[in-house]
Amino acid sequence: MNDNRTIEQQRLEKQWHNEEQWYKWGPYLSERQWGTVREDYTAEGEAWDAFPHEHARMRTYRWGEDGLAGISDEKQTLCFALSLWNGKDPFLKERMFGLSNAQGNHGEDVKELYYYLDNTPTHSYMKMLYKYAQTEFPYDKLVRKNDERGLTDLEYELLDTGLFNDDRYFDVQVEYAKDGIDDILIRLTIYNRASEAAPLHLLPTLWFRNRWSWQEEEGKPWIQRIESTTDGVQQVRAHHERLGDYVLSFQAPDAVLMTENETNRERVFGETNDSPFVKDAFHDAITSGKLSPFDEQPTGTKCAPVYALNIEAGQSVEIRLRLSQNETADPLGAEFDSVFETRIQEADDFYAHLTKGNTPADAQIKRQAWAGLMWSKQYYKYNVRRWLEGDPGAPPPPPERWQGRNADWQHLNAEHIMIMPDKWEYPWFAAWDQAFQAIAVEPIDLGFAKHQLYLHADPQYQSSDGRLPAYEWDFSANNPPLRAAISWLFYVQEQQLTGKKDYEFLSTMFERLRPNYEWWTTQVSGKNDGLFKGGFLGLDNISLFDRQEEIPGGGDLDQADATAWMATYTLYMMRIAVELAQDDQATFEPLACYYLEHYFRISSALERVSKLWVDENDPESDNGFSYDVLHMPDGQQIPIPLRSMVGLANIFAVMTLEREVAKKLPDFYERVIKFANHPPNDDLCYCVINDNPERDSILFALLSADQLRRLNTFLFSEAELLAPGGIRSLSKAYEKPYEMEIDGEVHEIHYTPGESDSNMYGGNSNWRGPVWFPMNFFIYKALQTFGGYYGDKVEVALPFGSDNKGDMSDAAGFLADRMWSIFRRGENGLRPLNGTDKIYANNPHFNDLILYYEHFDGDTSRGLGASHQTGWTALITCM
Repeated sequence: MNDNRTIEQQRLEKQWHNEEQWYKWGPYLSERQWGTVREDYTAEGEAWDAFPHEHARMRTYRWGEDGLAGISDEKQTLCFALSLWNGKDPFLKERMFGLSNAQGNHGEDVKELYYYLDNTPTHSYMKMLYKYAQTEFPYDKLVRKNDERGLTDLEYELLDTGLFNDDRYFDVQVEYAKDGIDDILIRLTIYNRASEAAPLHLLPTLWFRNRWSWQEEEGKPWIQRIESTTDGVQQVRAHHERLGDYVLSFQAPDAVLMTENETNRERVFGETNDSPFVKDAFHDAITSGKLSPFDEQPTGTKCAPVYALNIEAGQSVEIRLRLSQNETADPLGAEFDSVFETRIQEADDFYAHLTKGNTPADAQIKRQAWAGLMWSKQYYKYNVRRWLEGDPGAPPPPPERWQGRNADWQHLNAEHIMIMPDKWEYPWFAAWDQAFQAIAVEPIDLGFAKHQLYLHADPQYQSSDGRLPAYEWDFSANNPPLRAAISWLFYVQEQQLTGKKDYEFLSTMFERLRPNYEWWTTQVSGKNDGLFKGGFLGLDNISLFDRQEEIPGGGDLDQADATAWMATYTLYMMRIAVELAQDDQATFEPLACYYLEHYFRISSALERVSKLWVDENDPESDNGFSYDVLHMPDGQQIPIPLRSMVGLANIFAVMTLEREVAKKLPDFYERVIKFANHPPNDDLCYCVINDNPERDSILFALLSADQLRRLNTFLFSEAELLAPGGIRSLSKAYEKPYEMEIDGEVHEIHYTPGESDSNMYGGNSNWRGPVWFPMNFFIYKALQTFGGYYGDKVEVALPFGSDNKGDMSDAAGFLADRMWSIFRRGENGLRPLNGTDKIYANNPHFNDLILYYEHFDGDTSRGLGASHQTGWTALITCM
């Protein structure tokens, strides 16, 4: 046993050996449960409009719950979150507000200020900060101002309203510490940052998710008051037949309110309520000051103590609560502080090891990124068949649903804790987001990271034809096939860290991915066997036209990125098969040969099609990019020579294999050597097998050393793809638009460093210039692999045109530094991600707060898209 394990690491080991269920409670509530197909019961399938923000406080959710800085058990049965009222707002603040896709001038966008500050993998300690204005929240203004702005304008954000200019706000700090798997201490600290006293109503709210109305569970849970036995402490008991009993202890409040988590049918549907004690009853009571009806309400399914605070200027107030199954004589007493102190120290110890060698500033960047990942774990439930059929006793869904989205995924029955891209904007999983998020989770919780890879290939999720579900909006959409490469990455990193070879994990992933690989082999197009298509593949609007819709002129499209992803997929399925064959040669060596032959087929197809864009008399035209090829009905083959992430994906298909490992598989090794010694006759080979006897390993790649050199002149050119914060998704050379006439219609695309100026895919996602972390991470890893093999044999100027030369390992480090620069403070005190928001540099209550945006401006590194997309942007922790 390793005696150097931290307490948090020991808890993780107990979790993954099923000895103690430390994941039972966690931050599993959404910040906003909306924009989901699950909650859309309309015939039109307009999910954003089906459950608007104004309904959220008064209408019961069917499939999940949300709450401000909230927690729940792993089945989201019992929930806890905050409600706040500043005396000015028309209703309580109990969830994050933002704009729907149609309301935002660049798509959906949260309009709140909140920050995930700390969280351990077992959620033994969690910390979050919410900034709540003391003046009326400008709901209507935010909608109106963004509606007035066009696609070329910036979004109108909460800081633009001036609400925080004079510090008239509260910092609401929420902390949780576990004294056991069923014993959660809650510390709420509210700071008045203003220069004068200000009132605040605080309602820490406990409730049961409504399952009884949908007949999903028999019986109805309840919450009831308990006669106080401790001075200054009051309690309520929450009972659920399956979950058991929990007691919420809290400091003596001004009142305790009870109601039911039931829809206010009068307000939502114009129907009569059975009782006034409905979901939004607390809103009416607090804003009107009429609390007396609650005095005689002894039980309910939703409860909140009320604290009517008046906080002096510059001062703070602390409120303590404890949710526990354990009986404690003095639940909020001296032990309370010591538990927090212990858990905080344990969190410090755990992360100290993971940030060893980093500066304190960089360690803080990493720790907040990991905190955001952990806070973004959510309960996800979606039974597609039941959603299509409707619930017993409820009106049947419209018949259009059976021809609508996800109707062909009736086998999918999900109920798991997953990492979501963003707890507000995307309260649902997305396949390639989740794969990248798993990479960022791996350093702190390998077990959970593996679990996230397992899920989508689980029979409860994977289609019988091998497809993996993409994302809730359209499970049938295609995301890049990443899981084989990431499975191998996890396997290698675990071996390096612990010496353990987890064959069970590797073989399980291999067997689950085999049918998915076979499904992908059917996604061919055009006349070139070995080239592939895949629709938008997560790159949204990067093409001349929507690649998921009908191709202009009735043509067909070979996609450069789909083909490159398939080459990468093939290489890593081959590598996994080679590894498994070390223990079971009879079973897995033939499979290794099978994937090797598929790799040859893909490379040969690229070889043939490359003649469409490479001039044999001009070696420089073979620049390492590959391009989409449009096949027209009249037989024309038209390449679309754009220098973008689509054409860059070739670089991802690179891997090294130890020669001694390969030699243990004679049939496989013979095929490798045969191809290495007898490559195609011309110099345009898109399949490189380099078996240099001076090296201990064999290189598999789509790019030769010469192609890699030429590609790097574009990759690291600031006039082309190199941005201040990484690699752009489209070359800056296209500030002058690239145009192509297809079937009499002119299509164009141009470099757009920031917000999208196209409504393709809703307008909130732009791949026409900004820096995206997932693709940059894969470029970074590819450069490391090339560097490890070629050493100083392949060099590039960093940046291109400068006197600073480096090999591919140096190039990887150079790229990582550019990406790190997004988060580090510059000479002006601002982090580039904050753009011109000087409050983050000048205000001591803002300058240590970091957001992890969805993507970043290609010219300035200003944060764009979902501001709390801590999932794949947390990849900065792995660089």
